[in-house]
Amino acid sequence: MSSINSGTGEEAKGMQVEAKQPGARPSRFGLKVGTQGTLVGLVLLCVLFSLLTPYFLTFNNFLNILDQVTVLGIMSVGMTAVIIIAGIDLSVGSVIALTMMTLGVLTENYGWSFPLAALVGILAGGVSGLVAGGLITFARLPDFIATLALMSVDRGIANLLTDGQQVIGYPDWFTNLSAERHLGFLSITTLLFIVIAIIAAIYLRFRTGGRNLYVIGGSKEVARLAGINVRKATIAVYVASGLLSGIAAITLAARMNASLPSAGEGYELDAIAAVVIGGASLFGGVGTIAGTVIGVLIIGVLRNGLNLMAVSPFFQEVVIGAVVALAVALDTLGKKKE
Repeated sequence: MSSINSGTGEEAKGMQVEAKQPGARPSRFGLKVGTQGTLVGLVLLCVLFSLLTPYFLTFNNFLNILDQVTVLGIMSVGMTAVIIIAGIDLSVGSVIALTMMTLGVLTENYGWSFPLAALVGILAGGVSGLVAGGLITFARLPDFIATLALMSVDRGIANLLTDGQQVIGYPDWFTNLSAERHLGFLSITTLLFIVIAIIAAIYLRFRTGGRNLYVIGGSKEVARLAGINVRKATIAVYVASGLLSGIAAITLAARMNASLPSAGEGYELDAIAAVVIGGASLFGGVGTIAGTVIGVLIIGVLRNGLNLMAVSPFFQEVVIGAVVALAVALDTLGKKKE
């Protein structure tokens, strides 16, 4: 019996050691799949668009890219943790709508103070994540089904709150959070994304709770035997994903100066794409915030460059889909190699 426990402990330790270096794995072709390889891809993409259009390589255009990826970036930080534990969250786009409409209803119809309404809207996203985590851990629903159900429920509630009507017009100080630039180039919303990404990166890299997520993604059974509360950690990850989606919704409302029940449609796919492009594995146990940030920038650069070239938005979806397929293919090939 002692030999079994000893072996399990060694296996768990091995997984924790592996989790400390989650950012890169060799692929079948000897390429480094992860943060370094993704960064090279981002640089090459920037060089390509610089050659194709004279409007890309300008300071103002890079500022536009940063502004455009803020919402996706904040969402993707939460999605990174979900994918690290080998989960998926399809509800984040609908949480965007739920939070925005909660903000709009409470301020316009009930006269709540703006900060309090924003806080309640963000908490609504956290509640959605809590329900998703509960369905996955207690009801034993597959994460795909649980979050797919929440995607429909949250979107339905968002429409019910205002009978499908949008809320337009917010205070100037709120919209200025995304419009005014500080230090010459950073808006408050962009700075918020940077701060969230740094905090999340530190937590995943240096905190025991963050490193445990990699162990859970590698093997839930090994994580349990190593003394990790898998159920609690899973719920916490989905709650965090919901809260971060709520924060992303507030930043989107600031940019749009409005709340729309249709907001966030398709954002869940972009968030998953950013995380996967950034080197995370859909099999779990691999992923970094740095890689996700680069993945977010790749999607932002792709959209921006193709827009500058007047490429149809429908074709843009084809291009991004192809990039995601390539990233997943490399991930699968690397997994088989291991």
